[in-house]
Amino acid sequence: MSSNALHVPVMLQRCLDMLAPALERPGAVVVDCTLGLGGHSEALLRTFPEARLVALDRDPAALELSGARLAPYGDRATLVHAVYDELPEVLARLGIPRVQGILFDLGVSSMQLDEAERGFAYAQDAPLDMRMDQTTGISAAEVLNTYPPGELVRILRTYGEEKFARKIVDAVVRERAKEPFHNSARLVELIRAALPQAAKRTGGNPAKRTFQALRIEVNGELTVLERAIPAAVAALAVGGRIAVLSYHSLEDRLVKHVLGAGAETTAPPGLPVVPERYQPRLKLLTRGAELPTEEEIAENRRAAPARLRGAERIREEVAP
Repeated sequence: MSSNALHVPVMLQRCLDMLAPALERPGAVVVDCTLGLGGHSEALLRTFPEARLVALDRDPAALELSGARLAPYGDRATLVHAVYDELPEVLARLGIPRVQGILFDLGVSSMQLDEAERGFAYAQDAPLDMRMDQTTGISAAEVLNTYPPGELVRILRTYGEEKFARKIVDAVVRERAKEPFHNSARLVELIRAALPQAAKRTGGNPAKRTFQALRIEVNGELTVLERAIPAAVAALAVGGRIAVLSYHSLEDRLVKHVLGAGAETTAPPGLPVVPERYQPRLKLLTRGAELPTEEEIAENRRAAPARLRGAERIREEVAP
């Protein structure tokens, strides 16, 4: 499969090294919450021959491609059609109470970006879809054509960090009254026309932030992530480790908050001795977020915005 051959998993060796102490134990279970084309999953199975893999993806096409790729590993790999905030239900169905490793590689998979008809990429004309699972939910075109102007402004500002959200939305509202949006090229052209000249000279393609915002809205990415990271931490056995790759500041901030909160004491200030139930549950494995090396970015340009954070579960929840 050509996509598999071309796909380079981001910060692969660093992720494997981070998870290794937890996965070198007999009977370890590792969850790849974002299977995609299976690059990270295949490396996990190859590197930790005693480990069992559970891999989740909401995209049926990704599951089909990765299923063929991971077939040589037989029943060591269990692939599940699910969104990653469904992790607790998936593990309960499989009868797995706790896991030793969890990996998230957030954002859009290479396959989705590379297949024009999925509508994720602003560099080529395609239907404005952007659903990671095309069997459910509303498309980016429906968002553009039906959302009230104020809601569109909020989405572009919050999810795309787009300073010119109001200008872009005003143009969208004018244009959709003439004819609904269907394809990406028309939206890209509209954004170029709406932005001030100075804004188009820096920061790459001017449509990038709007497309990111629409993708996050269509797939409910931040809402899902808000549920998924705490659920993943709760699923870790003591000594288990989590590694999370994020690609924009909103994701990274959320991951930082959840892992950071788990690594702090929850005791009221002023206690002479901190009781067990207030002790940190996590130990952070990164100082801040780790960045890809220059060599990796040269080899794989999609690694450039990546931020890696990790933590180890150091104690169970203790009931008050």
